[in-house]
Amino acid sequence: MNNASSDQPSANQAHSKTDSDRLVLQEARAKGAGATLGAFIKLSGPGWLQSAITLGGGSLSGALFLGVLGGSSLLWLQLVAIIMGVVMLSAISYVTLSTGERPFRQINNHINPVLGWGWLIATSMANMIWCMPQFALCYEALQKNLLASPQNGEAIGDSLNSKLLVSGLILAAAGVVVVLNSMHGWAGKIFDWFLKALVGLIVLCFFGVVIRLGLSGYLNGGEIFAGFIPDFSSWTQPSGKIGALVATLPGTWQEYWTAQLVPEQRKVMIGAAATAVGINMTFLLPYSMLSRGWDKSFRGLARFDLSTGMAIPYVLVTSCVVIATASTFHAKVDDAFLSNDPATMKTSPLYSEKTEKLLLARVEAELGSEQFSALSEDEKVQHAANLPETERIVASALIRRNAFQLSAALAPLLGADTAKWVFGIGVLGMGFSSIIILMLINGYAFCEMLGLKQGGAPHVVGCIIAGAFGAAWPLMWDGDAKLWLAILASSFGMMLLPIAYLTFFMMMNSTRILGDAKPKGASMLLWNVLMAVSVAGAGVAAATAIYDKIKDPKVVEVFGQAIRPGYVVLGIAVAYILLVFAGFVLKNTKRQTPADQSPSG
Repeated sequence: MNNASSDQPSANQAHSKTDSDRLVLQEARAKGAGATLGAFIKLSGPGWLQSAITLGGGSLSGALFLGVLGGSSLLWLQLVAIIMGVVMLSAISYVTLSTGERPFRQINNHINPVLGWGWLIATSMANMIWCMPQFALCYEALQKNLLASPQNGEAIGDSLNSKLLVSGLILAAAGVVVVLNSMHGWAGKIFDWFLKALVGLIVLCFFGVVIRLGLSGYLNGGEIFAGFIPDFSSWTQPSGKIGALVATLPGTWQEYWTAQLVPEQRKVMIGAAATAVGINMTFLLPYSMLSRGWDKSFRGLARFDLSTGMAIPYVLVTSCVVIATASTFHAKVDDAFLSNDPATMKTSPLYSEKTEKLLLARVEAELGSEQFSALSEDEKVQHAANLPETERIVASALIRRNAFQLSAALAPLLGADTAKWVFGIGVLGMGFSSIIILMLINGYAFCEMLGLKQGGAPHVVGCIIAGAFGAAWPLMWDGDAKLWLAILASSFGMMLLPIAYLTFFMMMNSTRILGDAKPKGASMLLWNVLMAVSVAGAGVAAATAIYDKIKDPKVVEVFGQAIRPGYVVLGIAVAYILLVFAGFVLKNTKRQTPADQSPSG
């Protein structure tokens, strides 16, 4: 078994700090529950790292669209997702702190090297690709909110040079914070304080918006409370007020709009749940704990840290975004959009190329392709304007909104300046915190990939690679390149998450790995029940997402060839599953050799 301390940077400082923290815990436990709680609060840290990454652009966009599609009826989803994530992260933290070994090596040596390398590669891929939209989010927050004024409009434009310059400055600022994390003593404490303050600021911004909405009488407390009760019918039926409107339509059009809404609703449910715990977050937690020198005496602190530092801020922020969006956009449209005059309808903020496409598809479904094709463009739009109001409201639920549209919509209630600053700071904080943590994770992954000890120059290089990749978003995060990068990262990460969960499940049940530290009796039964539910939930979500991608008829031109992205996803899934199977076969064969049966094996 490897000595974990040999893998840590600044070993003497790290050991001194760890010994001091261990003493604080021992003394607090001797004094009772109150003192122990105080010590846990003082020493928490890795859970806040998780919070800083989970509260990113993905969480924001997922929560926004959940509120548009299902209103407050889908509040339960992110609560359930984060509970499942905490269970599995608690499992990998238990294994790591009990053994003191790097989990990548444990998986390769004791489970399956294909699982280990898949975990590592998916983590690195997610770090670099998902860093790009975080930079884009920060840029938008500066451009549309924090640096914009009613008189002068946007202070920074959309030029490539402007985007690259601002992104370079964001990268430099993130780099300074990352360097603080690599240091011990006061620098490390400053990093922890900064991160906790940043997460706290994000929570306050969005929580404040909901409090203001509540005081103004815009919220229904009963609906919000009911929204936290799981309703799995949302997997197959439209939700919230939109679902109620669909139920009032004639049978043919009920089926039509259900077929439009449910796949999109499922997709956003999966996406929102996936942002609760991503594949790279499962990599971050054990390595951030090892970098602090934590061991088995810190296991209780680790569970507390995950629950308070990650789960509570995540649930608060995402719930507040869903509530605010539901009160503003769910089943609500402006008068212009409901007008029977095409010219007036087109003046609505909701009317766009996508809205027109949705409405015209509904007209074609009624008239038939031949009759629809014979109409002039003006006649087609007139037919769309004559559609029942209920159906146009339902169609509006399929239009995505962003935080800046929500900010503008709430400006009359909050005040234009307040809305601009609250949403600007909240969104900037979400993007910037995610950039920092994505860079940190990539540093850990880079060192593991090269088989080097954690810390020092290799870790910094790994951090810079992810940050530089993200800062280059103006060159890559657009058009087909953006589509394929998103498909590649989300598909591989989506497949790997349930496989990573299954791997952690196997590790928790492995006597070879845990030895005497393996839970027993009722404790082991509870662990297995909770982990099995989490693995099953992640598996169903991943399988459904892959199935929906395969069914999607969308095609993309690649080197002159029309390719369906769904088939690419299916190919990746099949290839990886075959590799995993081969890895288990080779691992079992190797275990039967005399060398592997030796005590050191």
